[in-house]
Amino acid sequence: MTNSNIFTSPIYSVSEDGSGIAKCDGYTVFVKGAVIGDECKIEITKRNKTYGFGKLLEVIKPSPSRVEPICPQFHACGGCTLLHTDYDTQLKIKRETVLNALTRIGGFEDIFVHDTTPSVPNFNYRNKSQYPVGGSVNDVKIGFYAPRSHNVVNSASCAIENPDARIILDAFRAWMEKYRIAPYNEAEHKGTIRHIYSRSGESIMVVIVSRTREIEQLDELKNTLLNLKLSKPIGGIVVNINSQKTNTILGKYDYTIYGEKFIYAKIEEITYKVNYKSFFQVNPYTTNLLYKKALELCALTGSETVFDLYCGIGTISLFLAKGAKKVIGVEIVPEAIEDARENAKLNNIENAEFYCGAAEDVCPPLIKAGEKADVVVVDPPRKGCDEKLIDAIGKMHPDKIVYVSCNVATLARDAKLLREKYGYEMKDAFPFDQFPHSTHIECVALLTNSICVEVI
Repeated sequence: MTNSNIFTSPIYSVSEDGSGIAKCDGYTVFVKGAVIGDECKIEITKRNKTYGFGKLLEVIKPSPSRVEPICPQFHACGGCTLLHTDYDTQLKIKRETVLNALTRIGGFEDIFVHDTTPSVPNFNYRNKSQYPVGGSVNDVKIGFYAPRSHNVVNSASCAIENPDARIILDAFRAWMEKYRIAPYNEAEHKGTIRHIYSRSGESIMVVIVSRTREIEQLDELKNTLLNLKLSKPIGGIVVNINSQKTNTILGKYDYTIYGEKFIYAKIEEITYKVNYKSFFQVNPYTTNLLYKKALELCALTGSETVFDLYCGIGTISLFLAKGAKKVIGVEIVPEAIEDARENAKLNNIENAEFYCGAAEDVCPPLIKAGEKADVVVVDPPRKGCDEKLIDAIGKMHPDKIVYVSCNVATLARDAKLLREKYGYEMKDAFPFDQFPHSTHIECVALLTNSICVEVI
């Protein structure tokens, strides 16, 4: 490899954090701000044994895929890492991300990865916006953390948030400045307001995360929020108290100053009661398509029992119940199971049952009691499935496993285990762009089993 730190190279690919990938005499260099297809002049700023990091000195020849970011905060914010890349190219990058993970990590040689399903629209799509609060009473900052730091940067606008969220944020900033409400100081563990966030469904939920229970001029804030001109009414305003010195956003205790601690949201004909602490997909436009694909892959005839593991508030369970004989949802969070049962009653769905606990503990007694898992659906967090759960699924011998993933690397890892230990094969994967302009990708895959081998 050359001793010079400055070189020119095309950008061959994109990394998980959106950096361009260049080569210097075969040595891989990650370059922030570069777009796939660019010809760049790069300075290597840090060298590791097998890869390094570079500074983009000049775009010698721009890629046809390069576009001007519409957000003025693009270079300061760590969120929309692909905003300088045209949307069609983003979709292709995400398909390649899925394909590479399934072939390299999973070892699936015959896998067919379908084109990425786009989000329409791909701006202003988020139904949940969450902002850290910092600065001082003389300089309130509400917006986002600068990349690789906890320094709060003011957000003047955001291309992907719901427009109502911006109106709410501006109202908060004005209220804090007018009444000199102290923002949270993370280093000193002082101040009051730590985070604000809003979630939109049939109505809007506003949550104030405070270090202290008592907040000055709270009635004034409530009245201000209720008089904002929003596209939907505010259904609830909640104060969540987080008095701990922690990076965790929400605390254990809360109280309501208006309305309820939940909103209602719809997917197709199913209505969901969504608590402000509950997980719910942030992009309503592609969530509907994602769940339709999961239902299609289940290929239900009305005679099957479906196990929905990591069922949360029953989001997928209730969507599947219309095509199954029975759906059994399992979730370790007690509050989510309570919501799932309420949501079943809300929609007059009587063929869905919900159990609280770790799936690897809950499922074996159910199988022993006579329940048969014809289809298993999993929608785990980014860390994927626990290996004990992989074994529990394998020993349940379902005909099909439908895996909904927000992290294709752990999907590939888990699918490899299911193939090696229990004979499951994957032929198709379907990427969905739940998070436009970022590198994140949601994926649905079907695993089927022709020779189920139980490992003792």
